[in-house]
Amino acid sequence: MPTNEDNIHPEIPPLNAMLCPVTAFQQNCTLLWCTKTKKAAFIDPGGEVDKLLAAAEAQGVTLEKILITHGHIDHAGGAAELSERAGIPIEGPHLEDAFWIDAIEKDGPQWGMPDARCFAPDRWLNDGETVTVGELSFDVLHCPGHTPGHVVFYNAAVSLASVGDVLFQGSIGRTDFPRGDHAALINSITTKLWPLGDDVTFIPGHGPASTFGHERRTNQFVADRVLAR
Repeated sequence: MPTNEDNIHPEIPPLNAMLCPVTAFQQNCTLLWCTKTKKAAFIDPGGEVDKLLAAAEAQGVTLEKILITHGHIDHAGGAAELSERAGIPIEGPHLEDAFWIDAIEKDGPQWGMPDARCFAPDRWLNDGETVTVGELSFDVLHCPGHTPGHVVFYNAAVSLASVGDVLFQGSIGRTDFPRGDHAALINSITTKLWPLGDDVTFIPGHGPASTFGHERRTNQFVADRVLAR
């Protein structure tokens, strides 16, 4: 017979996450961790490294790595400093975004981020690979369009995707930057993200979270009814 104590302690989810918006762009840097091991990763640490390290300490987690969706400065500008200070590797994005990472220091002053630095990832990522955080596993999906080397991280166990600037609540990523490609972006969303399922919650690079199902119904750029025209 179950006790009252059994009934009041629900199963702890395998993954936990919190948003840490950084820089003037309010980019959704995400701290996520394996609840079993308390090993953690930051996805897209664009800057404000002191703030990020304090957030990790407050959650009582051990930083294991940095994951990068793409090479734009607001997503990757703080990666070099965080990697050095925490002594952790950087994984991602895809090699096609190397030119963006190489431009971070040159671009920094014009975006009000003079301390942003270039870096060489410890691991470039390819479509179909996996990355791990503690005992968690994330599928890597190469989703070009916003940038040519953009990747998405997807955890099937909790139906959660970190999509960077591929997709937003009610919008999609810009494609007017160098090597942006609108047709490629739409293809990435419809062939890589939609098949994961309508119930998948996604964390975008900016703004509130949503689900793929909600965007398929309502997003003016990629709703099913829009693409069917």
